[in-house]
Amino acid sequence: MDSRVSELFGGCCRPAGGGAGAALRGRGGAAPGGGGSSKTKKKNGRSRGGKANNPPYLPPEAEDGNIEYKLKLVNPSQYRFEHLVTQMKWRLQEGRGEAVYQIGVEDNGLLVGLSEEEMRASLKTLRRMAEKVGADITVLREREVDYDSDVPRKITEVLVRKVPDNQQFLDLRVAVLGNVDSGKSTLLGVLTQGELDNGRGRARLNLFRHLHEIQSGRTSSISFEILGFNSKGEVVNYSDSRTAEEICESSSKMITFIDLAGHHKYLKTTIFGLTSYCPDFAMLVVSANTGIAGTTREHLGLAMALKVPFFIVISKVDLCSKATVERTVKQLERILKQPGCNKLPLLVNSDDDAVTAAQQFAQSPNITPIFTLSSVSGENLDLLKVFLNILPPLTNSKEQEELMQQLTEFQVDEIYTVPEVGTVVGGTLSSGICREGENLVVGPTDDGKFLRLKVCSIQRNRSACRVLRAGQAATLALGPFDRSLLRKGMVMVSPEMNPTICSVFEAEIVLLFHATTFRKGFQVTVHVGNVRQTAIVEKIHGKDKLRTGEKAVVCFRFIKHPEYLKIGAKLLFREGVTKGIGHVTDLQAITTKENSLEESLGPGQLSF
Repeated sequence: MDSRVSELFGGCCRPAGGGAGAALRGRGGAAPGGGGSSKTKKKNGRSRGGKANNPPYLPPEAEDGNIEYKLKLVNPSQYRFEHLVTQMKWRLQEGRGEAVYQIGVEDNGLLVGLSEEEMRASLKTLRRMAEKVGADITVLREREVDYDSDVPRKITEVLVRKVPDNQQFLDLRVAVLGNVDSGKSTLLGVLTQGELDNGRGRARLNLFRHLHEIQSGRTSSISFEILGFNSKGEVVNYSDSRTAEEICESSSKMITFIDLAGHHKYLKTTIFGLTSYCPDFAMLVVSANTGIAGTTREHLGLAMALKVPFFIVISKVDLCSKATVERTVKQLERILKQPGCNKLPLLVNSDDDAVTAAQQFAQSPNITPIFTLSSVSGENLDLLKVFLNILPPLTNSKEQEELMQQLTEFQVDEIYTVPEVGTVVGGTLSSGICREGENLVVGPTDDGKFLRLKVCSIQRNRSACRVLRAGQAATLALGPFDRSLLRKGMVMVSPEMNPTICSVFEAEIVLLFHATTFRKGFQVTVHVGNVRQTAIVEKIHGKDKLRTGEKAVVCFRFIKHPEYLKIGAKLLFREGVTKGIGHVTDLQAITTKENSLEESLGPGQLSF
């Protein structure tokens, strides 16, 4: 896929035939993972998926994951009930606090359905199970199955979500991309503040961080906004004059939106937000009246290059005719289906579509949901909320546990000075666990050293937190530590890690676009995680030069100071219109005494 992403940066649109609907359907007309209606449908005079010779199916139940099939749960014995509760705990653990139960479905995926009375008894048992494990249940949807029976039979899809304890809510990060003036900040303002926009940008004012942003109406920096969902699936935001701390306390699931800049001159800030903050998903906002314009195609290419799953929101539908909105949708579908993307667009028009889209989106990297909404009239805004509420995490509990067992590593993305608190750093914990009072080392400095420091306090989503776990973003207070010794791109690690740093490294790259030829001596800005620095091309292995679309192993050298890198890390580089992606394959580690912790302690005030 990497070699074809270049078509998004410099290629033309090539329409591709065929829609997503047929590809999304499983046998007998049921979408895999619970999508679509399994009710008998007629098409061109023929029945589809409703009779005994062609029963509707879901994919067979997986042992791992957070989806559980149950044919019925009517009056279980005490022993059976305890077994079911243990099973629910496992599914909740797999989904990091969330599970989806399909009632009326056999383990092999056959959609049998239950009568009204059996379904009522099964839901009652499921509610008892949820209470036992400290969770709530929400019915997502009911579907009729007309299979080998004259009596109406139903399948019910239920979301089970654990009530949070000790601030361990499920946190998903969503990067917001799109061209300037496409309505990104306004949409986030409407979602997080709970009030519709007035058509002149009132909803976005609370999101801006600088005066010039308010005056121009354009985002130039990275800001974070939170949207919560409680255990019953209800929206928790600032609408009831809640503080950020109250939203965190009331929420079982938190969506953290990373609002990025749309204007081309702030592209380096947008790339930094995508590479450094490790978003789980990306939301590409497209204005219905302008369509794919400006940086839209470039942002789409960046999301694909960094392998960030994305969905699309078409905003400002209140300003356009229905024909204009349809034209924009078709324009997007053409780009998504072209060889450079190879995606299956899924237009969301109902709650049922939103549930299907959320489940399909997490299971298949090729599905791309498309929403059409308005931040002024509120049209279809609820569909986006339903989608975000059900959207599952990409990592399961096992992967999370493995990360937590590694040594502590915290990426420094932001640096602040807070009155009466001292120096504060913001970023993401890549691995391990970080606690209040923990001693870490931070670096590398310009001369390749690591300095001791102490974590005085931790805040997550603007509320106090004692323990930070791998994958979570937070701000750490470092007390009187000298801010001038810190910079973006540093890491805070456990002293036992003995981190390796380098000034020279090799990467296998694909040159996405370059006007002429890419040669030795060319300077580019390299983005690797939270590292952003200018590097010079030292050598191209096996070639003298590179042209657009070609692959090679290239040796880079940072021109200013060494950095902490890992083999296998995703890399993105740019210089003007020149762009390329790849991954780090080799490091020329600095092993001199300058990289030793003992040499880095310096004056006594640095050792806390």
